[in-house]
Amino acid sequence: MRFGIQLNPVASGLENIRALARQADAAGLDLLGVQDHPYAADLADTFALIATVLADTERLRVFPDVASLPMRGPAMVGKQAATLDLLSGGRFELALGAGAFWPAIQAMGGPVRTTREALAALTEAIEIIRAMWRPGETVRVEGEYYTVKGVHAGPAPAHPVGIWLGSVGPRALALTGRVADGWAAPIPHYLNYEKWPEAQRIITDAAVEAGRDPASITRIAQLVGHITDAPTGPPALTGETPVHADAATWARVLAGLAKDGGFDSFVYWPEQGDERQLRLWTDEVVPATRELLA
Repeated sequence: MRFGIQLNPVASGLENIRALARQADAAGLDLLGVQDHPYAADLADTFALIATVLADTERLRVFPDVASLPMRGPAMVGKQAATLDLLSGGRFELALGAGAFWPAIQAMGGPVRTTREALAALTEAIEIIRAMWRPGETVRVEGEYYTVKGVHAGPAPAHPVGIWLGSVGPRALALTGRVADGWAAPIPHYLNYEKWPEAQRIITDAAVEAGRDPASITRIAQLVGHITDAPTGPPALTGETPVHADAATWARVLAGLAKDGGFDSFVYWPEQGDERQLRLWTDEVVPATRELLA
């Protein structure tokens, strides 16, 4: 089981984000995700912030949650990922998204793609990114959306960087099962709770068909909500309703998703990203969940 937190890279609160990252690191969390919406005026650049957070911490694995592929060329993404991993001693992971909010992407100079086109582009990008991590090779990929004509690969990352996909639709979920290292399940706003079991089944079936061990694919549940002080009843995991519950109830929710939902990692998206919510997560929810799963 791995536990983490997601922080929103609001430009006016960068010092607070750095402080929360240090707190999460000291408390022993495993993961820290940073949203990536570069076309939003109030948000800072995700990769620059990740570099700073990695420099500020010692144990956390940090990842874009998820990186907007259409805003960046895959060869450069591969170079960035390897560099961040080397700088941090192997603590960077790469979560990728095929693209969303296409009018905003287009407004910033990016492409506009259909769902089919975005998925095809993502498939090509994964091939290029992984090839860029193999020093000594000359990378040549002739794709419909991305082409690399003889660039020399390298550097290699410090550890085998995971490529986690923020997949939503059936074809993207099947791609996750065939080629990805993990599934960073989108928050329920994009993929309602009721759709999580079917999504897990698609990933598992695709992995088996591809001759892969489904258990080798990381499954990350991402939950939005608030940890309350007063005891609450069990929340109904329906639609996109945020979880508002006390720490003990949160722990039961996570334990259920681990036992019955197939998830092995959990990332908390606090509605109010402050020191107290983080402390409740690290000091109460996480230990209680581990105890229930022991």
